[in-house]
Amino acid sequence: MELRHLRYFVTVAEELHFTRAAERLHIGQPPLSMQIRDLEAELGVALFERSKRRVTLTEAGERFLVRARAILDDAAAATEEARRAARGELGRLRIGFTSSLPYSTTLPDLLYAYRQRYPDVELQLTEMFTDAQLAALARGRLDVGLVRYVGGPVAEGVKVREIGRDPLRLVINVAHRLAGRSSIRFAELADEAFIAFPPGAGTGLPALLAQLGRRAGFEPQIVQTAREATTQIGLVAAGLGLALLPAPLECVHIPRVRYLPIDDEGAHFALSVAVRETDTRPLLAGFLEVLQQLRPQAG
Repeated sequence: MELRHLRYFVTVAEELHFTRAAERLHIGQPPLSMQIRDLEAELGVALFERSKRRVTLTEAGERFLVRARAILDDAAAATEEARRAARGELGRLRIGFTSSLPYSTTLPDLLYAYRQRYPDVELQLTEMFTDAQLAALARGRLDVGLVRYVGGPVAEGVKVREIGRDPLRLVINVAHRLAGRSSIRFAELADEAFIAFPPGAGTGLPALLAQLGRRAGFEPQIVQTAREATTQIGLVAAGLGLALLPAPLECVHIPRVRYLPIDDEGAHFALSVAVRETDTRPLLAGFLEVLQQLRPQAG
C-alpha cells in the first residue's frame, strides 16, 4: 500500500463518483478504478458499493476513510516538518554565553531577533566561562558559544571568530583618591590592590589584567578573588580593592562604586562566536545569519 492509494481512495470517497474523482486527480477513470480494486484486494474488504446509479462507502470504507485521512495528514505534516528542519526552522540549539553578556544589549537583542525569525526552534541557554564553552563545543555538548576569547590554544575542530569589542572599565570605590577622574592610565595603578577572578576560572580577564599591568611596567597585586563579577563590584564598594570588568557591567549600580574608562591601548574585551568547524546545519547557519545582521563587523 502506498500513499497514492490512500489519496485515490479519499478522493473517491469524497466525490462518490469515479469520473469526478479521476478529474480531480488528473488521471484516467479506468486506472483509478483499477487502483481502488487493488487496494480492496490488498485489504481483503470492499470499501465501496458500486451500482450503475451511485457509489457509496461500505461500513469498512467509512472506518478506513477516517484512518486514511489521518495518515495523509500525518504524512503531510512530516513532510512539512522535514522541509522546515532543512530550512533551520525546527530543532534545538544549545547556546553558551559568558556572564557579562546579559548586561549588554548583545544577547537580549540577538535572542529576540532570532526568536522572531525562528519561533519554533528550542533554545537551550547555558551561562559558562569561555574555557568551559570551548571544551563543551569540542565534546559536542554545545552548538555555539558566545565567548570572551583573548587568545591561546583552542581544541581541534573548534573555530573562534571575533565579532566585536567591549571596552574595559576600572571599578573603583568613590572614596578612592582617583575616583574623581574622568579616565585613568593603567600606569597610575601600580601600587593598587586588585580584586580578580581566581586562577582556572575559565575567563580571560586575569590575563588581560596582567597584560595591561606588564605594558604599564608593573605586576598587578591581587588581594582578593571572586568568581562572580557582581561579587567583585560589591567588594570594591566595601573598599577592598579595584576590579577590571567589561563596560556592560556599568549597569550594575551599587552605592560607593564608580566605573572609569581606561585610556591604555588594548583595554578592551573581545566578544567572539565559537562553533564546530564541521557543523554546517541550517539550524546553526540561521543563528549565525541573525548574529551577522546584528553585528555587521562579524565578517
